[in-house]
Parts: sequence; structure tokens; C-alpha cells
Amino acid sequence: MATLLLLGNGPTPQSTPQPAATPAPTPTIAERYARADSYLRPQLDKSIVNADLRASFTRDGAGILYRLGSLGKRDIVYYDLATRQSRSIINEARLAVLISQMAGQELDAAMLRLEEADYSAKDNVLTFTLDERRLTLDAAGVLAEAKKGDPEGEGAVSPDGRFEILARDFNLFARDRKSNHEVALTRDGTREQPYGRSIPQLADILKAGTEEPKMPVSVQWSPDSRRILSWRLDTRGVARLSMTQENPPGSFYPRSFQYVYPLAGAAKLPQATRFAIDVEDALKRKRATIVPLDVPSESLLYPAAPDLGWSGGKARVQWTERGYKQLVVYEADPKTGKATVVARETVKPIVTVTSSSLRPAPDLGGELDISERTGWAQLYLVRPDDPDGGIPLTRGEWEVLDIAHVDAKAHTILLTGVGRERDRNPYYTALYRVTADGKPPLLLTPEPLDHSVEVSPDGNWFIDAMSSPTVPTRTVLRSAQDGRIVSELATADASALFATGYTPPEPFTGVAADGKTPLYGMIWRPANFDPKRRYPIIDAVYTGPTTTNVPTSWGGAITAGAGSVAQLGAIVVSIDGTGTSRRGQAFRLPAYQNLGEVGLDDHIAMIRQMAAKYPYIDATRVGVYGGSAGGYDAARFVLRRPEFFKVAVASSGNHDLRLDKAWWPEVSMGNPDEATWERNSNMSVARNLTGKLLLIHGDIDDNVPVTESLRLANALITAGRDVDLVILPNTTHRVAQPFFWRKLRDYFTRNLLDEKPPVLPLPIAAPAPAPATPAIGAVTK
Repeated sequence: MATLLLLGNGPTPQSTPQPAATPAPTPTIAERYARADSYLRPQLDKSIVNADLRASFTRDGAGILYRLGSLGKRDIVYYDLATRQSRSIINEARLAVLISQMAGQELDAAMLRLEEADYSAKDNVLTFTLDERRLTLDAAGVLAEAKKGDPEGEGAVSPDGRFEILARDFNLFARDRKSNHEVALTRDGTREQPYGRSIPQLADILKAGTEEPKMPVSVQWSPDSRRILSWRLDTRGVARLSMTQENPPGSFYPRSFQYVYPLAGAAKLPQATRFAIDVEDALKRKRATIVPLDVPSESLLYPAAPDLGWSGGKARVQWTERGYKQLVVYEADPKTGKATVVARETVKPIVTVTSSSLRPAPDLGGELDISERTGWAQLYLVRPDDPDGGIPLTRGEWEVLDIAHVDAKAHTILLTGVGRERDRNPYYTALYRVTADGKPPLLLTPEPLDHSVEVSPDGNWFIDAMSSPTVPTRTVLRSAQDGRIVSELATADASALFATGYTPPEPFTGVAADGKTPLYGMIWRPANFDPKRRYPIIDAVYTGPTTTNVPTSWGGAITAGAGSVAQLGAIVVSIDGTGTSRRGQAFRLPAYQNLGEVGLDDHIAMIRQMAAKYPYIDATRVGVYGGSAGGYDAARFVLRRPEFFKVAVASSGNHDLRLDKAWWPEVSMGNPDEATWERNSNMSVARNLTGKLLLIHGDIDDNVPVTESLRLANALITAGRDVDLVILPNTTHRVAQPFFWRKLRDYFTRNLLDEKPPVLPLPIAAPAPAPATPAIGAVTK
């Protein structure tokens, strides 16, 4: 019965406060702003114990590395799988002191970001990356530069250490590391046709201050250290974007750059052709033979290397047809270049690569294919003799998300999925054990919660962080054989946060605009919420079909920015309408070539259902905000449904999809005609604006070019409409800095709450350029 309460659209005793006998006085707007600040990360994390352990298995598979406590005060802990014992390695505060001493400047322990952390119990050494530096901490507490590079780094040195590949003047050279003898592997490379070099991204260009930054060598060594696979880039005829950094740090004058950014719908995209070279032979003979692989030239949809790899002594290449018409896996002979198709995915009308994938499984005799061929993402084993076929390993109306581990000897696979279990929210992730004989999957995470898992390198164990938006995160170690819990690592506790009057978020279920399709959403209320008052409602939107937006975990719901925005004195909601992921192909297909309309009326329908259930929601005062693809959505909502959405704040929006990197729009749009692109452009409906719209963008956005917001502003001005525009200096795609939050709050306070924002000092130091982020959709848009 408790489970039904968690999943239903009615409030639980925990999530919705009971009406007070006497309404509390309304906090001043200055007090509300201050509370909104306290409910933003990282400040919010300081009020939660064990919010996110960041638990992971060590590279040697002998233990688990995780963090215990609240942000800035956590202990970094090692759990030994053999002894089942834990021990603290160091406290974050102490580590911050050591790093500060090394760097010569003070570091706030709450801002400590350790990447790729690992621990060797044998040597008692903690290794991690901080600001691109690989550091080690030994048992004596001595912090130093790592003697070895990251084992997951670039592969310019052969696995056996004998040879190294160098890039110079757009060509490749091989060097014998013992004799220092060199040989040119290629000779005709140019700026527009370099060998073994990816397209420089804007973040690289800005960091180096040149359009030709030093780039890592892009090669894949064969396991026997004899051959390399690499590729040649061709950017001839590809249109370049330009950007100007008006306030470069350390310089009085602006600086401008031109760069290649593969754009959606472009007539010409950068091309990649693959080849193999026998490096050992080239060094012996003092000349190299390039062996072109018999794989079609590939249009690059993102400025990154094409798929290259080795499998069973052969080259394995995955090739994507423009517009995501098909994914093809080729096996090529590196001696001759002859290639054969071993697996192919051709779902109509489009192969959605955020739901489908191909993974080599040579020990199982083929490729593991997550395919939507039945309308649901299921797992198949595709053998080379039948590349268009496949043996189904899972079945049903649910979605396989990812392959977590393959045990070739036992012929078993661990995978994550959603929607199979009927006793829980269909978006909750579960872990399953699947056998190659097609028997029903074995559920390893029986609790009706969302399970975020990591499997050990040997496949025997997995870390399970289980929670729901209303159930705090419990992190445990489990057996991957049967799912039994082996050890409790920690349970999250937000008592300090709740003591401030924080109102927990509430899951909400309703139906789509069609009146029948179930939809899921989330509601955030202000602290010390009073149901006797009337509150405007603000939609935190992201309709992007490559993912979902409504949190399924406790940590995701508690720490969401929506909880901060609600402190203005509004109800903030998030909704996953039709067109989003993880509910099957038919649920997502309304987004196909229709990003400008999908989900619009579903959001309106759900907001009206919320207002009908809760009379304190004022559905005549509706705002919307979002960033990135959500910025596109926020502007689109106020432009396409101006009678419903009155105020919008759109940040970093890709307002015309043709000015975004090709992969994200084309994964949902294919490569349609110009009329379809134009129909989905926010510029085409600029004349519809009757409400208030604020556009915010970083001037050096390396994901969605700033020109997107500038062009929409121009379209609105040309159409005789009003618009507000903020360009944040030296800011990339990550606009969430104090001034951003101030402008967003001010805009809703004035135009939706009809109040005057507080006059507050802005303790904002000039922000350093924000770190580069993955492109929209690289993980999620």
C-alpha cells in the first residue's frame, strides 16, 4: 500500500504539509531570495548527509571507493571486498589543505572535484585527477604528481611501450622509443585534411588562444602493438562558425576565432575515412604503407573522432548514415582493408541512437544489439552470417537501457532496464541477469525503487544506490548472482534541510492531452508552504526526446534547481510528455521532425490537472523556464501557446536547430527538407509573442552558439515584439552562476508574481571561464 502512495498523484503525509490553523506571514521577497540561494547547490548539499557517495569499484576490482558525510566534510572511504571492512583514507577538508599547499592558493573543500579517483590497497595510494593534473596521495599523507599518466588516456604509445605515434604538420610519424628512430607514416596532410587529428573544439581553441591548438593523436593500437587504426579528416567546403570573446582574461582587446562545428541540416559535413598502418613494418623498412579500410566515408555529426577499434585481431568500425537511417558495423582486415558487414540496424523511420546501440561480443560470436525493431528497445545477439537478423535475448514491452557486464564463459549478461516491473514507476531503473538461451531475465533489484548501479570489473558484485523522490538514497553492495545485499554502505539523511522548513517534492501522475496516456511529473513547493494562499505555477521544461526530465531518484528530486526557484513563492513543476524517452518508440515518435510542437499540449493538460487537484495553484499565471534544449522549449512554449504561458526565461537555447551541432537535432529530425527545419525554428513564430521573454546566453558557449539567442532576439525585434536579452561574459554553456539566478528570479518576480525584486548587493567576483561541458545530448542534452 505504501508503494501505491509513492506512485500515485495524491500527496503523501511526508510530501504535502497539512493546512495550518493560522496562515504564517508571507516572507519578504528578500527573505525568499535568500532562501532560494540556500537551496541551490553546492550550498544545499551541505545540509544533506550521504547525498551521493560517488561509490565506484577500484580499477583492480579489489574494493570500493566512496565518500561519507556532508559536502566539504566527507571522509573518502575504502571498502575491501575480501575482508568486508571499511577504512577512511582521508577527510576532504584535510585533502583540500594539502592541495592548497601544493597549489599555493586556498581551495574550499566544498568545491573539491576529484575525477577518475582510484585506490590501491596494496600500495595504500589514492590517485585522482584535479584540474587536468593526475595526483597521488600516499599512506604518509604526501601529495604528489602522479608518476604515470591516466591508464584510460590517449593511446599514442603502443601497449607494449615499444612505439609511439606523433602528430606533426598534420601528418603522423612513428618513433621507436628505444632507438628514437622515426619514420613518416603519412606525408600529404594539410590543415583541411589532417591525419589522426579530430576537429578542434571551441573550448580547446579558447584555452590555447589559437584556431590550431595542439590536439591529441587519434589512433587505436592493435593488442599486439604492431598496427594502428586511424583516420583522415576532410573539412574542405565545410562552413565555419565565428565567435568573438569580448572580454578575454588578461587582454584589453577582444579576440575572434573561426572554427568547424558540424551543423544540423548542412549541405556539407566534415568527412572521415579510416585506414590501417603496420607500424612495426614501417620502422623496419623506413617507409609506411597506408591500407584504406573498405568502409564508406562518414559524415561527422559532432567534432570528435569516428568509431574505431579492434575485435579478435580485426578492425571493428561502426558507421552511421547521415540522418540516422542506419548503423552498420564493419569488420575489416588491417592487412588488405577488405571489410564485411557483420551487423546492421535499420529501424524506421529513424534509428534513435540514444535508445539503440551495438556492442562487440566476440566471445559470444557476434554483436550485442539494443534495437527498437519491435517498438521497444530489446537485446539481440547478431551473428556475422546474418547481419540483419538477431537472436532475441529479451522480449516484451519494456526498455533495455545498457549492458553492464558480459560473462562470456557463463554466457550471461547483466543489463539495466525500465518499465518491466508493474509494481513501480515505469521510469525506475532495475538490474537484470540475462542468459544467452533467452530465458526470462532475473531481477536483481527487487525493491520498487529507482536503482543506480555499478557492476564490478569481474561481474560478481554491484553497487546499488536505491531511492525514489520520496525515499532517501540507500547505498548497498549486492551479489550479482542473485541480488542479495552483502553490505550496507550508507543511507542519505536530509534532517538538517527539513529543519529549515523545506517542503519535499511530490510525484504527480496524470494523463496526456489525448485524455488517456499516463504521464509523470513532479511538484516543488516553497518552504513553509501555505495551502490557503494562491501560487503562480512555473514549468521547468525539457522536452528533449533523447532523455527524460522528471527526477526518479531522491537526490535528483531534492537537489533540483526547481526547488530553489519555488522559493520565490511559486509552484514549480516538471513533466515528461509524449515525445520523451524510455517509454517505447511509439511514445517518443511524436517528436520525429516535430520538436517545435511535441509535448506542448501535454504540459498544458498536466498543469490544468494539477490546478484542478490543488486549488492553491493559479493556472492563470503560468511561467516556463529551461536551458539548452529546454531553452528552446521555454521560448517555444511562450511563442506557440501565448494564451497559456505568460512569462518565459530561455537560457542557452538552440532556437534554430540548423545552428546546433548536427547529431542532437538529426537524432530526432533525420535530415529533412528546409521547410521542416524552418517550421521547427523559433524564429519562424517570433511574431506570436504577447507575453514576456528573457533570453540568456554565454558569449563563448561551446555547445550551442550564442548566435542562436542573438538571431531570435533579432527576429523578435524585426517582428515588432519586445524581448529581453542578457549575454553573460566569458561564459560557456554552463550559465548557472549567481547573476543568472538573479536575473531569472527578478524576471518571474516582476512579471509573474507582480512584485518588486529586492535591492541586494551582488557579491559576484568576475567569474572565470566556465569549464567546457559535453555537447547537448552527449550524455543528456
